[in-house]
Amino acid sequence: MTLKAKPILENKFWIVEQEGVRIGTLAKEEEGFVVSAKGKIDFYKSERQLKNKLGKNLFAASVADPENNDKEVHGYPTRSIPFNSMFDLQSKLPLFTKSKKSKSLYCAGYYLVRFNINWLKSFCPKLITLQRNEYMGPFKTQLEMKAALSNVNRTIKYQ
Repeated sequence: MTLKAKPILENKFWIVEQEGVRIGTLAKEEEGFVVSAKGKIDFYKSERQLKNKLGKNLFAASVADPENNDKEVHGYPTRSIPFNSMFDLQSKLPLFTKSKKSKSLYCAGYYLVRFNINWLKSFCPKLITLQRNEYMGPFKTQLEMKAALSNVNRTIKYQ
């Protein structure tokens, strides 16, 4: 049972995955760490205590490597090895699942997603997130995504 903590907010919040499947969350607080998984909440006073319980390689999360074809869908990077990769011609999105039995579809690449009035950066969001919100993308690199965000922010200032 290998657990990995995938960073969401640097040094503050992680998604805990087991073999690429999300099983819970991890948050760093002033008093230590809070793990919420499988319907229960556990508290750890130190990183050492946390690693003793969940594994010393917990924070060795994989990072997308654009040169690694195993972590790509139609030229767009992913964090995990994609299963059932496909391309949605209607919405022009590279899609994949994270495991053989998964029913959740993810979109490969980088995106800007509008929640209320804010545009947020997103890497490999769920398809349903893009279907429910305005978005820009996919982008093949973070640089392309950041340039688009800069343009959006500049446009908002002048309105």
